[in-house]
Amino acid sequence: MREILQTTDITDLSDRDIPLMFLEVVERGWSLTAAGGRVLTDLCPEAPGTYADRLTEETTINGRGITDYDLPAAPDERTPLLVRRCLAHVHACLRKAQEEFGDTQVKAYVSLSFADTEEALLTSNVTFCTPLPDVRPYIPDLEAVTDAAVAEISLEDCSAWL
Repeated sequence: MREILQTTDITDLSDRDIPLMFLEVVERGWSLTAAGGRVLTDLCPEAPGTYADRLTEETTINGRGITDYDLPAAPDERTPLLVRRCLAHVHACLRKAQEEFGDTQVKAYVSLSFADTEEALLTSNVTFCTPLPDVRPYIPDLEAVTDAAVAEISLEDCSAWL
């Protein structure tokens, strides 16, 4: 992931980089669940679910694949556009979380991997969670992940792109 981020132009990220349906998620903001989970309001299920812990609740509700059906298939064109979408969405959501909760505890996890299809196009997933001292990390050994490019991103990390 480090190499992808270093070779992708991520200057001037803005809401224009975010697909409309994800921009609407950002605009609706954040909520707290009954268990204290920090979740994107627009992604909350109508009926509350049962989760093993807050981490599972947050990552289940907040995790989504980023829209990519409209992107070109050629990797040299697709990758930078997909990365920009992910990072713009991450920044907007983390900024909104800080406004809502008054802190920067929410972290984003961005993963890029190749779809298990004939075309094997690069796809992405973004989720958000709040690391907790009494719950295992979302991705325990981030540097050891080999089947995807993964990054943990804080609001502070975003300041380097803007």
